[in-house]
Amino acid sequence: MSVHLLAVEPTDVDASALGLLLDAPAPPVLAQLVIENVDGALILGVLGASHVVTARSQGEMLTEQVSCDAVGAGGDPLPRAEVVGPYEFESVTETVDRAEFDAAAIRLKGRASEEGWICGAFPGDESALTVLSGSSAGHGWAWQSWHLYPGEGTGVIVKTSSRWNP
Repeated sequence: MSVHLLAVEPTDVDASALGLLLDAPAPPVLAQLVIENVDGALILGVLGASHVVTARSQGEMLTEQVSCDAVGAGGDPLPRAEVVGPYEFESVTETVDRAEFDAAAIRLKGRASEEGWICGAFPGDESALTVLSGSSAGHGWAWQSWHLYPGEGTGVIVKTSSRWNP
């Protein structure tokens, strides 16, 4: 996969407004990556500076949306940790200086060519990214996301890690 240069304005521009919404219909994506195995599929989707993941395994399905629209659609503000049955979620939000932020963006863009990775780059700042990676995990899936929000002299990085093994 590669870096998708998205010719849209990001709709999620405030890391503190992110929420988590589970098992809702997936909204339209700007870019996606489908990973398949014998048990099902993992669809990693880039939204407007946020993400949606659809996981299917053994006839079961889960959707995870991390976006600024999630709370308004019935989700919760982004938790640090959440466990719902076979689904586990963790998030970390950190504000870093601009040099560290830009270095993280360069590192993540470099990973976009690897199998199981997708990167959406937004106009206005070369470090405004949404990056996802995913892989099989037993009979389920594991995935991570990085949401990079540039600011004046700093940047906010929201990293999530999820695992679902139905």
